[in-house]
Amino acid sequence: MPDARKLVAILAADVAGFSRLTGTDEDRTLARLRALRSDLIDPTIAVHNGRVVKRTGDGALVEFRSVVDAVRCAVEVQNGMAERNTGVPYERRIEFRIGIHLGDVVEESDGDLMGDGVNIAARLEGLAKPGEICLSEDAYRQVKARLDLKVSDLGATPLKNIAEPIRVYALEVGAPTVAKPPPPAASHLSVIVLPFANLSGDPTQDYFADGVTENLTTDLSRVRNSFVIARNTAFTFKGKSIDAKQIGRDLGVRYVLEGSVQRHQNRVRVNAHLIDAESGAHLWADRFEESLADLFMLQDQVVARLANALRYELVKAEAERRASQSPNAIDLTMRGWALMQAGPRITKASCDAARALFEQALKIDPNNSDALAGGATTYVWEYHYWRDSEIDYDARIIGQADRSIALDRENIRAYQVKSYYLTVSSRPKEALRVVDAGLAINPNAASLYATRSIAETYLGQFDRAKSDVQQAMLLSPRDPAFSHWHNFMADAEIGLGNFDAAIDECNKAIDGGYRVFYSYLNLAVACGFKGSMDEARAALAEVLRLNPDLSIQWLIAHKPVLRPSFDTLRKVGLPEK
Repeated sequence: MPDARKLVAILAADVAGFSRLTGTDEDRTLARLRALRSDLIDPTIAVHNGRVVKRTGDGALVEFRSVVDAVRCAVEVQNGMAERNTGVPYERRIEFRIGIHLGDVVEESDGDLMGDGVNIAARLEGLAKPGEICLSEDAYRQVKARLDLKVSDLGATPLKNIAEPIRVYALEVGAPTVAKPPPPAASHLSVIVLPFANLSGDPTQDYFADGVTENLTTDLSRVRNSFVIARNTAFTFKGKSIDAKQIGRDLGVRYVLEGSVQRHQNRVRVNAHLIDAESGAHLWADRFEESLADLFMLQDQVVARLANALRYELVKAEAERRASQSPNAIDLTMRGWALMQAGPRITKASCDAARALFEQALKIDPNNSDALAGGATTYVWEYHYWRDSEIDYDARIIGQADRSIALDRENIRAYQVKSYYLTVSSRPKEALRVVDAGLAINPNAASLYATRSIAETYLGQFDRAKSDVQQAMLLSPRDPAFSHWHNFMADAEIGLGNFDAAIDECNKAIDGGYRVFYSYLNLAVACGFKGSMDEARAALAEVLRLNPDLSIQWLIAHKPVLRPSFDTLRKVGLPEK
């Protein structure tokens, strides 16, 4: 592969006074540095989408897709170090110096980065004081409107082996921009659902718009750690011109949801917009248009779809908002779930990073139900793809899920993770009982219908499985897992012998971005059963490219439900071991 040029944010870091520290106590210093990398630095880099290019004995060079990610990572690391150094004698403190630059680099075939962009970041790191972050002017320009730290303009500074002086800005972590106390922050996930406007031109249709508003307010109030303004207050804004920023300031909310309903003959169109009350920016928008068969059934359907979409969007927005701030249990949990909602992009590194966040949250609040469910979810991924024979997965998954449910019986994620694990560990009947208990609490939980379909497939109840996937798709058409649900549909269609339909579902999963080995494995199975052996071999080749270790033996351990397809997979080339 030829070397390639690209524009990236480069973070260079090292330990201030490393030679002095190792000279005093080398073994202890190195042990502490390894622990910091494992517990703080590497998880923080992963959370902020960084890639470690290279490590030195006491530092690292890290690539980020954006300066915002690089600075957030640096601030979090420096805050974390400040906490860890509390009470530690000065001569034993490990303190990092960090430099960040946005510039052009050359990526070599082995992934290493070269060029002035890297050199400038390294020189900036050398300028930084212990615990400080130095930014080039190019980097500072990207983040200056987002910073709430004391910034010192060091002016144009000559850097060794760099032709022209670089203007440098130093960030002092822990020193706020303004000395006076800030106004009280809005509560976590705080939102007002403004009365949906009736655009039908018929005042008698107000009741439908009002019903959507009221029911959506009720559903969003069930989101974990949310604060939703009551209906009576929200309806004081009905028919008025609104300023989202002013409402946010007056009511202390971070998000404003507004929408409209328009009925024309036998069709109803519903629009919704989620607004950041601080900036006025539109974070999310969606539109639903349905035939008017049963008005109240339609109202329930619209509310369910909006609520499912908004649960994800609100948590995602809040995780991004809180990423650079001093974390508490709720912040850490939200960020962990943001990593676990990355769909096919979840890797062992991101799974481990999410687990570290959940564990940090539980140290702060041992009774955080969502963090317990999140920790259990990371172990499900590990059980499924990177299983460790030394770990008691029943204790890590079922134990944490049960404790999560005991603390909060409405925590749908806990039912989901427990049910899924029981299914893939060959206990699908128990899994059905768990997921049904969750659906009894929240019958609009799309993820539980999808999870139930997996257990039904294991039990050979393919028609029921297909129906449940369809219900999940209806309830949450913008769900992050939507593309993967096509794989669940393919499982059911294969079980029913509908191989053309299964092939179509596999292609929908792949086209929707779920380009993982399981999508292609289903495709290989469906093509093989249909007799299209060339297509089956091509799909299997892609399976083995994505997962070279896959074998019949792996499937026996991890996917016994595919046992009827093993002979077909052998014919198209899947190895035994």
